[in-house]
Amino acid sequence: MKKLFLVACAAVLSLSMTAQMQTPQPSPSSKLKQEVGLTDVKVEYSRPSMKGRTIFGDLVPYDALWRTGANKNTTITFSDDVTIDGKELKAGSYAIYTKPGEAVWEVIFYADTNNWGTPQEWDASKVALTTKAQVYEMPMPVETFTITIDDLHNNGATLGMLWEKAYVGVKFEVPTLDKAQKSIEAVMSGPSANQYYAAASYYYDEGKDMDKAKEWIDKAVAMDEEGRMFWVMRKQSLIHAKLGDTKAAIEAAKKSLASAEKAGNADYVKLNKDSLKEWGAL
Repeated sequence: MKKLFLVACAAVLSLSMTAQMQTPQPSPSSKLKQEVGLTDVKVEYSRPSMKGRTIFGDLVPYDALWRTGANKNTTITFSDDVTIDGKELKAGSYAIYTKPGEAVWEVIFYADTNNWGTPQEWDASKVALTTKAQVYEMPMPVETFTITIDDLHNNGATLGMLWEKAYVGVKFEVPTLDKAQKSIEAVMSGPSANQYYAAASYYYDEGKDMDKAKEWIDKAVAMDEEGRMFWVMRKQSLIHAKLGDTKAAIEAAKKSLASAEKAGNADYVKLNKDSLKEWGAL
């Protein structure tokens, strides 16, 4: 019985040791995050090493589709639309596939990022963009496959790929000028209608200075030239009512009601009708 108990304990200990065992991955995963101008760029990939092997033209055949790393396909994510080789690549995530050549690589941005390696069936409709990149010979070998984002400037950078003695770089441009200009204009032109609405709503909800809330909500309504923001006019009616100006509250509620009916928003239609009944306007 004692022997059987010891055998059972040994088995449990063996399973526990197995469950806790950790070993390094042959091609460890890596994440690269870089802000380029005002655009966030993220690369996720696995990094194989040479380990005495000939890479390009052997382990990685020339002119054949390569996952551009190891394990799961390498991916890149852009937070904004970018431009590569004069062509637009929409914001989002892409798998990076390549066809390495002796002098030139073809670099492919593929919309499906959920492949282990290369896709079992290549779908040309998922190719978002392709470009060519010249191969530069490095003065010394790079043991482990490396992706970089270098040559940074306000309006772009270079996506670099290095392994063995080969370096290729894909230049991309980011919309920094447009984003900066819009940001400057937004700040210099003062608060937006939504910002005035948010400030007025906060003051109304917290019972703070209603005269200030009225000033802000009136500005928000005035900025809505097409009269579509029924929720803003609704808040205006409530603020006027809280200040005791029932006539102004009814006028605002009627405008909010008409806008809500046009938009097909049943909730705000009911809210406005209930208030108008309460104020003796229906």
